[in-house]
Amino acid sequence: MYIKQTIEFIDNELSQTLIDYQAWFAVRPDLLVFKPRVGWSVEQILEHVTLTNHFLLILIRKGKRKAIELSSKKDLKALLESYTYNLDELEAIAEHKSFSWLRPEHMEPKGDKELGQIRVLLDDQINECIEILYEIRNGEGILYKTTMTVNNLGKIDVYQYIYFLCQHAKRHIVQMQKVKEEFSNFKEDE
Repeated sequence: MYIKQTIEFIDNELSQTLIDYQAWFAVRPDLLVFKPRVGWSVEQILEHVTLTNHFLLILIRKGKRKAIELSSKKDLKALLESYTYNLDELEAIAEHKSFSWLRPEHMEPKGDKELGQIRVLLDDQINECIEILYEIRNGEGILYKTTMTVNNLGKIDVYQYIYFLCQHAKRHIVQMQKVKEEFSNFKEDE
């Protein structure tokens, strides 16, 4: 897959993820705060996703800046000729419980944001990723790599980081669906 196709693919994935999340902000209030036997409530999951996005975006912004700087020093055209599609290794990130990893404490939901704030923040974060893709639309994102310790991914480029953010959000959609199922079973038993 050529770089333009990779960028377009990530853009579409981000846009779809944002659409998929909108429904979760509109669920009934008792489902939103329902605490499953194991794990977080839907509201806590939504907050966690925005917290994780916050820290990933710090790295993505830095990576974008460095990649743009490197584009004036390296032969981007030559490097793009040998570019290969490299998103497959990130597919496991979207699968809930597909690997073990202890998230840092600063990514734990604190309950200090209202749902409306979380929704606006998530919208802004996803849209910023889309804007960053546009800013590095010529392939610059392949020039800078940063280590990703999650699932032992190693060094990944800026596009992969953006896709990681998207895959992480998808992972938690599956988790919220499980909370919803448990909530439905709980309601049936009442």
